[in-house]
Amino acid sequence: MDVSTLPAVPGARHRRKRVGRGIGSGHGKTSTRGQKGQRARTGSGKRPGFEGGRNPLIRRLPKRGFRDKARGREPRAQVVNLSQLNQFGAGEEVTPQQLQARGLIRQERRPVKLLGDGALEKALKIRVHRASASAKAAVEKAGGTLELLAA
Repeated sequence: MDVSTLPAVPGARHRRKRVGRGIGSGHGKTSTRGQKGQRARTGSGKRPGFEGGRNPLIRRLPKRGFRDKARGREPRAQVVNLSQLNQFGAGEEVTPQQLQARGLIRQERRPVKLLGDGALEKALKIRVHRASASAKAAVEKAGGTLELLAA
């Protein structure tokens, strides 16, 4: 059995409403639009957020913050903790490519930040974009090296 052979559930498919096709259809004359008024006209409708002419909420709230549109926003760093690096062998080099291959980060092109949560049990050569002070100290204490990559 596959999707193409499944029968439609009764009532799942509706007939299209044919309006303006005479009095006998039940949808003749005004074509379900009621009598005169804004909603009876073609091209009518109010934009999203319209509040009947009063000052809308979006204009009542203050503007906050600043973002330099020319430079854009720096991508958020992907976090890796020290305890996650224990799956690497002693003396092994840890790079963003290696981290992605092991499933510790999603994208190697986004910056990687090493945090000092947990204990590092092996000496590793770690190459990441950023690292916390506690992570740097823990890597050096374990006998490893930490090199910061250019973001």
